[in-house]
Amino acid sequence: MTIGTLAKRAGTHVETIRYYQRRGLVVVPEKPYGGIRHYEENALIRLHFIRSAQWLGFSLDEVSELLKLEDGTHCDEAQTLAER
Repeated sequence: MTIGTLAKRAGTHVETIRYYQRRGLVVVPEKPYGGIRHYEENALIRLHFIRSAQWLGFSLDEVSELLKLEDGTHCDEAQTLAER
């Protein structure tokens, strides 16, 4: 999906996605020569996670730390961050 479609499906603005990309929260997909970047479904899932975490009161810095733990092997660290 294009960034516009991604924004619409995530219920956010294109500029918000670009801001998250600059902060390193969302990966910028490769751009094919002369083409348009396409985002996969996992980008939408990640955006939903970021927005949900913000709604719960996490700052973007805290969300960034949580996203670093996404492989599921750092449950204790994630719980410590959440409790803070």
